[in-house]
Amino acid sequence: MPRAPRAVSHRPLRASLALLAGGALTAPLLLTAPGAAAAPYAVTPLKVTVRAGAHRCTVDADVYRPAGVDAAHPAPAVVTTNGFGGSKADGSTDAVAKAFAARGYVALAYSGLGFGRTGCPISLDDPRIDGQAASQLLDLLAGTRTADDGTRVDYVTQDAAGDPRAGMIGGSYGGAIQLATAAVDHRVDALVPLITWNDLGYSLAPNNTGRTQGVSGSLPGAYKWQWTNGFFLLGEAQGLRHPRLDRTRAGGAGCLHFVAQACETKRLLDSGRFPSERTRAVLGYARSVSPVSYLRSVTAPTLLVQGEADTLFNLNEATATYRTLAAQGTPARMIWQSWGHSGGMKQPAVGELDLARGNLETSYVGRRILAWFDRYLRHRAAADTGPAFAYYRDWAAGQDVYGTAPALPAASRRLYLSGDGSLVGQRGQVVSGSRTYRNLRLATSHSESSLSGLLGLADRAPRDGRGTFLAWTSAPVTGLPVDVVGAPTVTLKVASPRTEKVQGSSDAADRLVLFAKLYDVAPDGRATLVHRMVAPARVPDVTRRFTVELPGIVHRYGPGHRLRLVLAASDDAYAGNRGVKPVTVSSTPQDSGVLQLPVTQGTLG
Repeated sequence: MPRAPRAVSHRPLRASLALLAGGALTAPLLLTAPGAAAAPYAVTPLKVTVRAGAHRCTVDADVYRPAGVDAAHPAPAVVTTNGFGGSKADGSTDAVAKAFAARGYVALAYSGLGFGRTGCPISLDDPRIDGQAASQLLDLLAGTRTADDGTRVDYVTQDAAGDPRAGMIGGSYGGAIQLATAAVDHRVDALVPLITWNDLGYSLAPNNTGRTQGVSGSLPGAYKWQWTNGFFLLGEAQGLRHPRLDRTRAGGAGCLHFVAQACETKRLLDSGRFPSERTRAVLGYARSVSPVSYLRSVTAPTLLVQGEADTLFNLNEATATYRTLAAQGTPARMIWQSWGHSGGMKQPAVGELDLARGNLETSYVGRRILAWFDRYLRHRAAADTGPAFAYYRDWAAGQDVYGTAPALPAASRRLYLSGDGSLVGQRGQVVSGSRTYRNLRLATSHSESSLSGLLGLADRAPRDGRGTFLAWTSAPVTGLPVDVVGAPTVTLKVASPRTEKVQGSSDAADRLVLFAKLYDVAPDGRATLVHRMVAPARVPDVTRRFTVELPGIVHRYGPGHRLRLVLAASDDAYAGNRGVKPVTVSSTPQDSGVLQLPVTQGTLG
């Protein structure tokens, strides 16, 4: 889901559409080959009619064949497709294909189902539909089927008859399709999904408490209405962007271009009501088309790349996918890079992967991607696929900008929520006390406006309205800086009598919603919300303790800086509480909330 890569007319609209099509990913996925080393290649446009679930539709694709590659001299293949709203011709997808064709790979770029000039309605990368269609494109690369005009691709390396040696790369919507394809077709040999999701149910209505599997839980969270509406409008606008659409693109349940189940999901979220039976059925679809439901079938080696600045698909989603793959023995590595969907048109940081400038060979992530394909597509055993985990550090410089580790750092530091609003290092330092906040009818806290980013506008600074939040602040950092790498958690108990009266209803919307987040408070008092990340939590039962897992971060608290934990009653990027529900948090030395942090260096408290 990238950024607009080219100069275009109608700038505000086109920029918005391009960013929706890939957020911060469009520019970074503009792969260009090094000029001197660029090998020529031929491009053949093809139409391939496929069976996709109950539909039969035509896929619009381009095949790039490097010079010197033929049936007698085959090469492995790289398949790529667009982010949401894009096509094979957008600035990211065709550039990916050109880059790998220039590096000697056969490349296949295609417009995903429901986008560009490809038929079928949008089905959110459903493995039973989108995955099935992509599998038939592998048949094309295997030479076991021809394009609609009779063209046969007979120059891809085969590991066995009908088994082309092929990898996949792409971002966001073009990332999830890789996992969906690999789940239904084990001929895929390597995957590089960038900034994509684990569970769309979590992505669209995140609940950061009551987890049962990875980021997934039994209760819907707070509706992420800004991001969701932007993508929904982009999908429905396909007819405006691509006149004379294939009739197979027609949607269902009142939507123009989405399958009926996706349309029902949007309708449920818009309603603000989550009756138990309907919610399980409708949001169950979002989960069923998500990697969380089918990762057990993915065996292809997978290099996950996720953005630290990404409020759409946060680091916890990639972490959930990585842990599942690693636990089942699927070769997997994970990199946390700087850029993701958030941040508008901002370019990648200096030295970061920026494929628009062709820095595959000179950036850390680029070299890792090339090595991944070298190992699993070219079968170069000496190719170094790198450490299990790597993460971008914005405070580092030069060649050491990425930290590495054999595993994700574990929680290593505890701070306690004191009744006087401080974060302390020992239970004995907790001051007894109670404090209360209340929500208003309108949202009073602001973390991020994805709409500002989509329109290329400056976003206002994060803020919390007086009386509608509680904060706990640590002592200033002394000595070494404190580096937090991973997902913090806060465990606490709240009192909310008004919620107690209604939380037993069959509508999950009656339960309490709160928003947890971490700030960095500078010595001069200025507070920065780390990557504008916020953790919505729909509390299962306010009479019991609960744990909120915040989005993963990579952040350094320098000397003199303080860490601040905030619990807010609302956030204007999300739907919040139904009704006014005051919340009280009490602390005693024997019973206080606990903030746990994965700290790799330094001490707090």
